[in-house]
Amino acid sequence: MDIEKIKREIEELKRQKNAIIVAHNYQIDEIQEIADFVGDSFYLSKVCAERTENVIVFCGVHFMAESAKILSPQKKVLLPEIDAGCPLADMITEEDVDSLKEKYPDYSIVCYINSPAAVKAKSDVICTSSNAVKIVRNFPNDKIIFLPDKNLGSFVKKQVPEKDIILWEGFCITHYKIKKEDVLKAKEAHPEALLLVHPECRPEVVELADFVGSTKQIIDFATSSKAKEFIIGTEMGILYSLKKRNPDKKFYILHPGMICPNMKKNTLESVRNALLYDRYEINIEENVVEGARKALLKMLELS
Repeated sequence: MDIEKIKREIEELKRQKNAIIVAHNYQIDEIQEIADFVGDSFYLSKVCAERTENVIVFCGVHFMAESAKILSPQKKVLLPEIDAGCPLADMITEEDVDSLKEKYPDYSIVCYINSPAAVKAKSDVICTSSNAVKIVRNFPNDKIIFLPDKNLGSFVKKQVPEKDIILWEGFCITHYKIKKEDVLKAKEAHPEALLLVHPECRPEVVELADFVGSTKQIIDFATSSKAKEFIIGTEMGILYSLKKRNPDKKFYILHPGMICPNMKKNTLESVRNALLYDRYEINIEENVVEGARKALLKMLELS
């Protein structure tokens, strides 16, 4: 495979089709290198809403491309690998939300962006890992159902104890791998390193962290910190940006299994093919777009 040739083809196709490429921090290095914008879900959702290009190639997973389409229904949104899904998002359905609303009629639903469009459409507001605490704190109702991630929800609950928060039992299978023993082992191996973790980790891991935040917040913290060594408790794709911005610092991944197979599916070839063949376009039913857009715009308002 001629990598440089494919990169040139991608640049030419972007120009021809008035397209941008956005990539999540968990994408492989080659994808992050050719992306116009790299970041976490919150940052990329804002980028997709604000940009004027006709085509968005979203290098991430299905729910992320859906969110881009919801915020920009007039644009063509392409997901290079159509089967790049999210097990966490699959742990909640619109029928589950209907049941929760029936059981808890006085509660408002705060839905993590890692969820299907149909679930977003039935929620009151969306949040990301970077703004979840702020969204819940600022939401007018003190009775909240937080879904689908119980670990992020647990983190929020601890930060906003004044609110009554019911948690759904979903979790990220990648972050859930990390246990307390892994943290203690890593700290013993690197006693001078600060521990930075994602709030999708188990509460027992979050409690031991020096900093808890989204991928962007972790990158920003490590970049501004005077410390020189860090143990990173999130998907290993983040190491690309961490090392690029901080060549003089050392980063150790907390657990060797911190790899999201779905995030790693996108390749330079599939990005090129997405632009070349308009593959694979994300389409969402109009009524779902309307409800989900309302919840996503509420997020942008409250954050």
